[in-house]
Amino acid sequence: MRLARHLPLTSLAAAVAFAGQAQAETELTVATVNNNDMVIMQSLTDVFEEAHPEITLDWVVLEENVLRQRMTTDIATGGGQFDVMTIGTYEVPIWAERGWLSPLDNLPEDYAEDDLLASVRDGLSHNDTLHALPFYAESSMMYYRKDLFEEAGIEMTEQPTWEEVREWAGKLHGMEDDLAGICLRGKPGWGENMAFVSTLVNTFGGRWFDEDWNPELNSDAWVNAVQFYVDLLNDYGPAGASSNGFNENLALFSRGNCGMWVDATSAAGKLYDGDESAVADSLGFAPAPIAETPKGSHWLWSWALAIPASSENQDAAREFITWATSQEYVELVGETEGWTSVPPGTRASTYEDERYIEAAPFADFVLQAIQDADPTDSTLEPNPYVGVQFVGIPEFQSIGTRVGQSIAAALTGDSTVEEALDNAQRATERTMQRAGYLD
Repeated sequence: MRLARHLPLTSLAAAVAFAGQAQAETELTVATVNNNDMVIMQSLTDVFEEAHPEITLDWVVLEENVLRQRMTTDIATGGGQFDVMTIGTYEVPIWAERGWLSPLDNLPEDYAEDDLLASVRDGLSHNDTLHALPFYAESSMMYYRKDLFEEAGIEMTEQPTWEEVREWAGKLHGMEDDLAGICLRGKPGWGENMAFVSTLVNTFGGRWFDEDWNPELNSDAWVNAVQFYVDLLNDYGPAGASSNGFNENLALFSRGNCGMWVDATSAAGKLYDGDESAVADSLGFAPAPIAETPKGSHWLWSWALAIPASSENQDAAREFITWATSQEYVELVGETEGWTSVPPGTRASTYEDERYIEAAPFADFVLQAIQDADPTDSTLEPNPYVGVQFVGIPEFQSIGTRVGQSIAAALTGDSTVEEALDNAQRATERTMQRAGYLD
């Protein structure tokens, strides 16, 4: 009351506003990708905010290629637009080494850091310290429609080969209206079409670089793998395949428009959910196909939540990311969204939970695929890099995107495979020379 007697109304209003701010709200800007698991996370905003009334969440949800571009620009310039970034196994060690990410040591005891799968935890660490917390992790696998396989007289093998897949795609293609024999990523981007194409090249016996960092993008293995990919999609893929990334193919397969699909294990939960998928009752799964070698035929990736060093809200950001990647969050999603919808691939306890095991027939299969993928030994011939579907060097983001654009041009018929890979080879050589890898 004393304040009211001595201040004019305008000053009183300012004082009240200041008092409100003092109690309060830290607004976190969270940037994430528009994948299903992240959409669920966003939908649970109210649960987090009710438990943390001093924090509000402002979401920036973007398509994968756009997200990566925005994140990279902001972190490299110290822009500070975001308090939490959704990044992956590629970015974390590179950005952490440059001091761009806040280290995540001294996590609360109830976070159960030891429950995180070792391969996932290692991929998100720098100098043995986590610099991002895994939201979900994945390998790759093959999905197929068992009803169509039975109708076509096809028997799935224990370890399918790409030659078998091509034969099966020919039998399935057009069996139903708008049915493609197979769907694969075609949208250009180092984390879109090249995530898949890199594993295809690996299993065809190729590699990105030899042991002296010389690019091998126009080698016989690359030409054979990419020609196989282009022919397979042009003969038996959906219309407009060069525009389809993970989300587009997930929508096609869940509607019943693909006989087969080779992509992320993280799609399994949605595809097995009868409310989300028209093919839930007829869904089969198998290992990612192989060709000359099983090495590098399936990838290893984690989408993770990191705090840029430029954020002014470090404590609140840490509060959010430990919540969103916790055992408590897994339980929350299981109880509210169904157990097939919990974020996969990050915690051993998820794969020991009978509720998840009963709801998710793919659980053990996916866990094994994640544990078997070896980013330190992913190619038939030795290579100097870490990564299965990417090369763990800073230059790869631009290299992979440029090569992805060349391969998309071959897919649409704007160039031949040989022309596309010759162009990719020359461009990559120039980049590696400028970066000092080559003389």
